[in-house]
Amino acid sequence: MTSEKIKEIFPEASSIPEKFKFSTPLHQSDYLFDGKMVKWDGKRQEVFSPIYLKSDKGLEQVLLGSYPLVGENESMQALDSAVKAFDNGKGEWPTMTVEERINCMETFTRKMIEKKDQVVNLLMWEIGKSYKDSIKEFDRTVEYINDTIDAYKDLDRDNSRFLIDAGIVAQVRRAPLGVVLCMGPFNYPLNETYTTLIPALLTGNTVLFKPPKHGTLLHYPLLEAFATSFPKGVINTIYGRGETVVPPLMTSGKINVLTLIGSSRVADKLKKLHPKVNRLRAILGLDAKNAAIVLDNADITLAAKECILGSLSFNGQRCTALKILFVHKSIVDTFISKFNEELAALKIGMPWDDNVNLTPLPEPNKPKYLKECIDDAISKGAKVVNPNGGENNLSFVYPAVLYPVTKDMKLYREEQFGPVIPIVPFESIEEPINYLIESDHGQQVSLFGSNPDQLADLIDPLVNQVCRVNINCQCQRGPDSFPFTGRKDSAEGTLSVTDAIRSFTIRTMVAAKESPDSTRILNQIVNEHKSKFLSTKFIF
Repeated sequence: MTSEKIKEIFPEASSIPEKFKFSTPLHQSDYLFDGKMVKWDGKRQEVFSPIYLKSDKGLEQVLLGSYPLVGENESMQALDSAVKAFDNGKGEWPTMTVEERINCMETFTRKMIEKKDQVVNLLMWEIGKSYKDSIKEFDRTVEYINDTIDAYKDLDRDNSRFLIDAGIVAQVRRAPLGVVLCMGPFNYPLNETYTTLIPALLTGNTVLFKPPKHGTLLHYPLLEAFATSFPKGVINTIYGRGETVVPPLMTSGKINVLTLIGSSRVADKLKKLHPKVNRLRAILGLDAKNAAIVLDNADITLAAKECILGSLSFNGQRCTALKILFVHKSIVDTFISKFNEELAALKIGMPWDDNVNLTPLPEPNKPKYLKECIDDAISKGAKVVNPNGGENNLSFVYPAVLYPVTKDMKLYREEQFGPVIPIVPFESIEEPINYLIESDHGQQVSLFGSNPDQLADLIDPLVNQVCRVNINCQCQRGPDSFPFTGRKDSAEGTLSVTDAIRSFTIRTMVAAKESPDSTRILNQIVNEHKSKFLSTKFIF
């Protein structure tokens, strides 16, 4: 039955609910530059959906629209605009009060919410994300903005007083770093991008924003909101091929902060292009190969459910996804049976289908790569142990469970970033621990077991290998108040609503000797509101 569903997964246009139809392509004719929307008449990049529709000619891929394919000149002009807006810290935006910048951000948020339906629909059509998860991504992003504003208020309140120590009176606050180059990922093109873009903006930096390769058009409805909510040049968009427009920005030496959620390979190349690396701050969310370790005393039903969520939420296209499962030999057969039972219950279909779990993949070459991983594992002794595992229809790939996976297979080390689940049997706990020690990645791990002593013995060494140890639950990012980072090649810098504010700022202070003259001068500056930095104003 599932094979037939896979063959017939793509629908006719007439069957799409009216609310979700995409009948008119969105051809983006302008982009945000220097505080205004600038018309573009040059080369364009067409955007096709991972969704195909039945027609008289067979299955046809849906053309969603196109966006400007700008070049090096335009990207450098955008950089000049951001540099001018920051103006070595003298610009209108970096010298605003915290309260004034918060007001601008709140204005943007109100305008953003007005575009919710359009952005959610584009999320579905551009990257194949389910309607439910697309709404969740939008709502979570708005919540993140509000939480970041609250965290910034809290931090400013803490800094709204003077410190006196050893005869020195001082006020310590946080100041922006300069020009930020912000590049987000395709899998959470709104939320993950905004977890860096929003705190970077709010804290007084100016921003160059390059949308991800997949998930580009969905940002277009929000550009006008940016243009009308922030001062001129504070945020500029860059469209075009990354290999063309980004290197000149880095070699200019004018980028103060690089924020990228993507691959460590790209991050390494970009950082090396900067002529003054010691001046560059990097805030990076990179590769991950998060493992689950299912111990012999684990609750198998719970472990299977959590591992399904961890490995296949949004088709496994998450940096926090469980990408390899270590299962004790004594329970592996039972675990696989339960896992496959949970997998078989997942619904396949289109993003707008009710309760859909598995949808088409947005990366055109991903099905081919996943097949290579599956074929490599089979050639070296593994088997696909779930019905219909790896069956493919154009952009849709049904999940494949591979067992037993060994060290010589691609799936053992490579981050598949898709619906392929490698299962590795183990007898000694040293096997999965050594895997984590030897891995280039160090984001998270999930432990499944019921013995507190055994779990405690694992927690102590593993917190020195990864940055989050999850007990009897899947790996995940949230809640956003928790720190999100990784060791080794998985991350640089720490993100959360509070950590992000610290990441995009530096502690700066004004100090004077505690004397009558200094006290008089400081009191006059504060009482007469002569300085926006030196202030005891308390933001409510």
